[in-house]
Amino acid sequence: MQLPKYEVGKTTVGELVDIVAEQFGKSKALEYHNLGINYNYSQFKDVCNSVAKGLMALGIKRGDNIAIWANNVPEWVLTQFGSGKMGAVLVTVNTNYRSFELEYLMKQSESTTLLMIGGVRTPNEYLEVINEVCPELADSEPGKLKSEKLPMLKNVIFMGDEKPAGMFNWNDIIEMGKSISDEALAERQKSLEPDDVINMQYTSGTTGFPKGVMLTHTNLIGNAKSLGECMQLSSVDTMCIPVPFFHCFGCVLGTLTCVVSASAMAPVVAFKPEDVLEIVEVSKCTALHGVPTMFIAELEAMKKKSYDTSTLRTGIMAGSPCPIEVMKQVVGVMGAKEMCITYGQTEASPGITMTRTTDSLELRVSTVGRALPNVEVKIVDPGTNKPVESGVQGELCTRGYHVMKGYYKNPEGTRQAIDSDGWLHTGDLAVMDSNGYCKITGRIKDMIIRGGENIYPREIEEFLYTNSNIKDVQVVGIPSIKYGEEVAAFIQLKDGEQSTEEEMRAFCKDKIAFHKIPAFFFFVNDYPTTASGKIQKYKLRQKATTDLGREAAANIETA
Repeated sequence: MQLPKYEVGKTTVGELVDIVAEQFGKSKALEYHNLGINYNYSQFKDVCNSVAKGLMALGIKRGDNIAIWANNVPEWVLTQFGSGKMGAVLVTVNTNYRSFELEYLMKQSESTTLLMIGGVRTPNEYLEVINEVCPELADSEPGKLKSEKLPMLKNVIFMGDEKPAGMFNWNDIIEMGKSISDEALAERQKSLEPDDVINMQYTSGTTGFPKGVMLTHTNLIGNAKSLGECMQLSSVDTMCIPVPFFHCFGCVLGTLTCVVSASAMAPVVAFKPEDVLEIVEVSKCTALHGVPTMFIAELEAMKKKSYDTSTLRTGIMAGSPCPIEVMKQVVGVMGAKEMCITYGQTEASPGITMTRTTDSLELRVSTVGRALPNVEVKIVDPGTNKPVESGVQGELCTRGYHVMKGYYKNPEGTRQAIDSDGWLHTGDLAVMDSNGYCKITGRIKDMIIRGGENIYPREIEEFLYTNSNIKDVQVVGIPSIKYGEEVAAFIQLKDGEQSTEEEMRAFCKDKIAFHKIPAFFFFVNDYPTTASGKIQKYKLRQKATTDLGREAAANIETA
């Protein structure tokens, strides 16, 4: 199995593109079947160079922050690697953001440039938002924006053929780049250091304001290399990428992992299960990424229409706890017999642990694997921070090349996340066996304490998944004056199935401890999610608290 030759810690993203183009120039790099785009690595390098020159022509310097607000359009990938060549820091914007969140991110990140599309749900929704935040844009000359709310923002680039007022469009940037010589780009690229920050991702901010996670060339390339090795990716592989690029899952586990492995990228612009399955079939994808809810939707779509997924071998299921039954179907029905589970978080670039393609199905459905190569993992007591013994639950901590440089302009937040010995504290509860394989048992803040008993939602969810009527389930704690907290389950039933609270309670009786049996069952059609597909449990908790009239219990102060 041939792989590109480069050294982690001594290679920048721009150099990586050049190395792969030189060694695997004729191998397929990027394919958007429905858009007629099909670049090999030699062509991919050339287009990325054109983008890099265009950004330089705008006056963007090494270390300048540039934001990108779009779904998985081709220009996103080209900007990712083009900016990697000329040294701008790519700040990724959540596709669900609206005016308040966009204004906060642009101001906090001090971005000088915004690359954007018209919108995702409607053709012009993002245009309306940016004009609300920057009303001066409509009367500005492109490149000379003077915004009261965003004083750092000078350039807005529309990633398309249209030319909205005050903006450059994509073709303008490519055309402007022709004034920059190959030598000037080479000189800029050579000036970059592997330890430079090259990417900034904002955490979801379910509590407080989102924080900008600063990730370096070494953080990202090292993590992508380890992930690719665990999946045994090479130039013969093609990966379908339906997870959003603005998240590490899309732009590290997805696009960058392909490039470090000389594999082909086959992105999905906007997730629809039918589109994913069509791309897997047409592009003969060997790898497929997704959060569990995506795989559940794809399996449902396969029941309605036949798709050829026989080329699938591997991929990553991650982003939220992976139901055992879903994993078994992905292996059995979709044929991805070497599907891997990855666990991580943005602050870790993002991968921390991963199952291997050679692991037994049992390990791959019951654990999140073991530490990635050159990564340390330990489980500590949340109170004392002392390591616990094998099999004992505690907080998962990690240390190594993959730990972020810090939170942007937030030294206090950085100190809280990374201790003086360099360990990143994840806030996740886990147990590790004697072979280093980990199981994530919940978030420290998600743990339910009912009358002094610690209850872990994941354990109840896995039990309820064994009910043949249930498609998906999420368990949360809700306020209780009597117990402090009680257990509530939000259940999605399979198509055509019906059930009642009484039936669910009877299913649990005598199978799990009485205090773990949910006091309340809610039957729902869907869950609130982030744009990256993560289920927002705090919103389920809020809904249950309101529906059950538990606001008074929620406001009781505790030590």
